[in-house]
Amino acid sequence: MSASAVSAPLARVPNALTILRLALIPVFIALLIPADGGKSWAAAIVFAVAAITDQIDGWLARRWHVESEFGRVADPLADRLMIDAAVILLVLVHDRLPLIALALIIARDALLIGGYKLLMPRGYELDVNFLGKAATWLLYASLAFVMVTSEGTSWPLWIFWTGVVLALAAGALYLRSAWRMMRR
Repeated sequence: MSASAVSAPLARVPNALTILRLALIPVFIALLIPADGGKSWAAAIVFAVAAITDQIDGWLARRWHVESEFGRVADPLADRLMIDAAVILLVLVHDRLPLIALALIIARDALLIGGYKLLMPRGYELDVNFLGKAATWLLYASLAFVMVTSEGTSWPLWIFWTGVVLALAAGALYLRSAWRMMRR
């Protein structure tokens, strides 16, 4: 790893943004649970802030050469937890997404987290691919759109399902990569 391109206090900013995203999860939950029909501008704004910090923290860490082991684990975990919280609430509390959405998102995340825990001790590093990034952005955007539109609005669901398909495709690429690594 090359030397940090910024001072020590600035080098902590990417991880601080990840911690902020983790801290926003209970705030988001507290705003979305009482929302009438799952429609909440406040929850959607907190959710959007989380999405934006996801992009900023990774970009800063790479640009400033301050990638860390904490960031490699906590950054995708924060995304998974925020998106999972939104899907769980929009399915189970507000009935804005179908149950299959919950099953697919949770199954994919459990597989990725479980696979990572299994492969990490063997030296496998999970590098985020373009499909994974695109899927995360589409999921963040679509779920925020669901939270600010009226029940029955279908266009955010089309974006959501596109994100789910990309997430599953990214998961398949991760599995293929892991399989190849294990066969060595």
